[in-house]
Amino acid sequence: TQDNIQAGNPNSIDTQIQYDTVHQKMDTKELEKSFQALNIPKTHATVGISNLIASNKQFRSLFVNRRLPDSGWSDVQIQNLLFLFSILDTNNKTMATGGDGGEESSRWCGVGEREGRVYSSLVAQRHFGLSHGMGRSGDITEPQPKAAGSSVLVKLTLLLALDAIRRGSGLNAKGPASSGILLPLCTGMSMSLLLSSLRSSNEGNSNKNIVLWSRIDQKSCFKAISSAGLECVVVPTTIKGDEVVTDVEAMEKALAEHGDKVLAVITTTSCFAPRVPDSVDEVAKLCAKTNVNHVINNAYGLQCPKTCKLINRACVVGRVDAIVCSTDKNFLVPVGGAIILSPNKKVIAQVGKVYAGRASSSPIVDLFITLLSMGLNGYTRLLKERQNMLETFPNRLQTVAEKHGERILSCPANTISFGMTLDGLARPKTDDEAEADYLKSVAKQISSFGAMLFSRCVSGTRVVPRGEVKTMGAHEFVGFGSSTSNFGHAYMTAACAIGVSTQELDEFFVRLDKTLTEFHTKKKKKASK
Repeated sequence: TQDNIQAGNPNSIDTQIQYDTVHQKMDTKELEKSFQALNIPKTHATVGISNLIASNKQFRSLFVNRRLPDSGWSDVQIQNLLFLFSILDTNNKTMATGGDGGEESSRWCGVGEREGRVYSSLVAQRHFGLSHGMGRSGDITEPQPKAAGSSVLVKLTLLLALDAIRRGSGLNAKGPASSGILLPLCTGMSMSLLLSSLRSSNEGNSNKNIVLWSRIDQKSCFKAISSAGLECVVVPTTIKGDEVVTDVEAMEKALAEHGDKVLAVITTTSCFAPRVPDSVDEVAKLCAKTNVNHVINNAYGLQCPKTCKLINRACVVGRVDAIVCSTDKNFLVPVGGAIILSPNKKVIAQVGKVYAGRASSSPIVDLFITLLSMGLNGYTRLLKERQNMLETFPNRLQTVAEKHGERILSCPANTISFGMTLDGLARPKTDDEAEADYLKSVAKQISSFGAMLFSRCVSGTRVVPRGEVKTMGAHEFVGFGSSTSNFGHAYMTAACAIGVSTQELDEFFVRLDKTLTEFHTKKKKKASK
């Protein structure tokens, strides 16, 4: 059994569980005898052994069920399992120290150019001895012969993440969350890798080099398209009330115009107000009709029930090839990881094959630890707490806005990001002043409000003046930040996102009120001079 595990055979997990079950009683009796030989009272030994048995049952339950435990594990239990995985990797090979000259005596003799060697013990501790990373040069999802423990950890983490997404977030196990792959990359680079894999799947048609992108003013996705060596065609949005929404007609025209050259359409379901999630169900119908790949950028949308229902519907009524989600924004881990979901296993398999070389498993280890620490109850509690805060967040923002002559933007389709107008921060426009000159003149004045908030230890807000112009590649984006060229207000945004505390929100509204008051006071003093 140990030989199978060292060979990286994932099927050996079941065999190991059976082996452990058969020998558990024998091991317990041997432990009892050993404790008695050390004059440890039987009653004391029984307590310790019962703890060990309970811990082993948790491990076996994890391997057998391969789903998130209902209740989170303790740090000691998680570390215990991590070190067990570490022992299965060949780089943790020391059997004894001491002897002549204090040199190591080892089971394994590594003579390759990369044997998981780590100079610093501090670095080794930070990674729990798991230094081989994940994957092989041919496929990031393949088990490593020298790193059975790391391979098992990566596979288990994917299963736990999928379970959290299905039972916690609500994505359908037979639809968008039927298969997935974890990547130690940010959302943007994961998107780029996905696009490269879609292109490699269309080797018979090298003309497919265009990606239609429903405009969303976030630089990373645009760069992902460029990094994949593809041409981005920006499909404009439209405005309904305060909401910036998908222009389905414009998307349909773009598909007809570019025809067989279109490799994929990218839509977005997590965005800053006044932008709201794309009509991915309607776009999915267009992609099914035209036989074009459809990729959804759902960076931080797993925390939103409305968004997850929309994605489920899109997979039913039309075509969705992949959904890209961030691990840090959805599961509260450090930046650097993503999960790509797909209703099609072939799409996921192709992504794994396109990744060049091995990869760091650090973001995967972080996610594994976090998911076990949360348990399903912990994750659903965080989701529920966010939903509870949503009941008061818009009203509290509206109260501050009205006090200073502003209003919140009405964007009911976006339940994560909220906007508030900042039109009153700008000086009045003179009669003979051109609109473009006026907007350029007051942009710096309005942007300074964001700097004031940050200097008062408020992070995460975005302040967007009207008419900002940004250039990315060959594209000029007028009204950058609002995802449309002609949004009628300067505004700021704030997010009611997973993990935010009641205390943080209480303090945010107080500081926002004080900063607005201070800004207007300075503005009046300046005007009176």
